[in-house]
Amino acid sequence: MFNSYTENTLEYDEKLCINCRMCSTVCPHGVFSGGADKARLVNKKSCMECGACQLNCPTGAITVESGVGCAYAMMWSALTGKKEVTCGCDDDAGSCCAPTTTQLFKSER
Repeated sequence: MFNSYTENTLEYDEKLCINCRMCSTVCPHGVFSGGADKARLVNKKSCMECGACQLNCPTGAITVESGVGCAYAMMWSALTGKKEVTCGCDDDAGSCCAPTTTQLFKSER
């Protein structure tokens, strides 16, 4: 049985960005990169919706519905003993559920 998730809720309003670079500092998956005058959303597909970027953005330029995304699906699978998890994406190395991530939750308990 799979726990699954298919919709990315990350939203970024570049107009509100002050280029503090907190998003790129705290993101564990390199979703953001510092630009010349604004942060750049470089890999939305890698977002696990952990919420770290939103919590650390001083201007509210980033919103993400944490607790519903890929990270949630993976954690819930681990907590409920499910052996498989899918975030609605393929095994693309740039996705939040690439083989190196999901194999942690596929092992026998």
